Amino acid sequence: MKTIRIGSGAGYGGDRIEPAVDLMERGSLDYIIFECLAERTIALAQLRKSKDPDKGYNDLFEYRMQRILPVLARKKVKVITNMGAANPLSAMRKAAEMAESLGLRGLKIAAVTGDDVFDRLDRYADCTVIETGQPLRALQGEKLSANAYIGAAGIVEALQNGADVIITGRVADPALVVGPLVYEFGYSFEDYDMLGKCTIAGHLLECAGQVTGGYFCDPGKKDVPELWNLGFPIAEFSEDGGLVITKLSRTGGVVNEMTCKEQIVYELQDPAHYFTPDCTADFSGVAVHQEGKDRVRVTGVTGRRHNGMYKTSIGYRDCWIGEGQISYGGSTALARARLAAEIIRKRLEIVGCAYEELRIDEMGVNALYRDAVSSRIAEAPPVEVRLRVAARTKDRANAEIIGNEVEALYTNGPAGGGGAVKSVREIISIASILIPREDVQIHVEYKEVGV
Repeated sequence: MKTIRIGSGAGYGGDRIEPAVDLMERGSLDYIIFECLAERTIALAQLRKSKDPDKGYNDLFEYRMQRILPVLARKKVKVITNMGAANPLSAMRKAAEMAESLGLRGLKIAAVTGDDVFDRLDRYADCTVIETGQPLRALQGEKLSANAYIGAAGIVEALQNGADVIITGRVADPALVVGPLVYEFGYSFEDYDMLGKCTIAGHLLECAGQVTGGYFCDPGKKDVPELWNLGFPIAEFSEDGGLVITKLSRTGGVVNEMTCKEQIVYELQDPAHYFTPDCTADFSGVAVHQEGKDRVRVTGVTGRRHNGMYKTSIGYRDCWIGEGQISYGGSTALARARLAAEIIRKRLEIVGCAYEELRIDEMGVNALYRDAVSSRIAEAPPVEVRLRVAARTKDRANAEIIGNEVEALYTNGPAGGGGAVKSVREIISIASILIPREDVQIHVEYKEVGV
């Protein structure tokens, strides 16, 4: 029975490249995916594109392509990636330019577009924002981007037309895997049972090293060997929907039932209704079985018809964050840090700093769990504390006050403060709405190299 091997080359925008190259060299792969988009990534990419129309793709796109294009040509592994971000067409042209400079021939590069719906955002003013429950028209802040999570259709079209490299913008993460499987096995986009099975394969691969132990390890409880040499995962998918997750030999990490279970429940709200553009996957009957070293078989997944909507992420200018940090050490470190916090609160009142939210953390003491939990598990007073003060403001000027007041603790605060740093950053936030899928038209363009 025909089986397709798909590797995961990246699980986020800044992921390392060596495991991907290793997969392409030794993995006997048919495809490798690079999943590099988070919720805010396209909004930030749109900002870069607004300053330079040739930019707006992933910052590491050229670095990765420099490493993988020669291997792709030699090993005949097809590459599918959402590194196009806000500008798949420019990324396609850059990839072709790089391939030509490397002397590669016979490559066909495709760009999938259609996810950008910013030019028609006004028509969705009455749509409910998922995060707030309010209509989109009530959202404050300049809107920067609007991208629908499209499905696998454009990827399938590109493969049908012989593409070797496929660059998309905002597609649903599993679509990077659903696309090649639909193409290879000729599944119908109305075969929702099989689309559900393809979706679980994409879901398990989308975060790369997470499923091979990278986000699983907890020393002494869940040990993972050689994390410095973490291998990225491979999905072996058979025509009947059979799925095995594995990794290369001579790499660190582990693939076992627990690593797969943790990845399955990642970002999963309702196991019976995992909404994607191509189907509503049903993970409620999923089962995992260890069938060998670093080999886990996944069964029991099905799917139903999609809900007719595309989730759409809208990036907007939300606020500013001003931050300052300073450290205290010694037997009275915690007392001095708490006095410093009291000073900061009073100083912000005196200078009239306007903020919407203020957070003061004793890093190493209560920064993660806050006092209600941290105080119950603390065993002894800390001998070093790093105080972090951060505030959310509507403008840069008020945000700058935060770090300035923390820095002033050098000579105006408790004894022994050191290592003060300050920063101000603008926050681009995301609002989500649902739009009808018929409002989105998918397009595929091509660039051929050396023909």
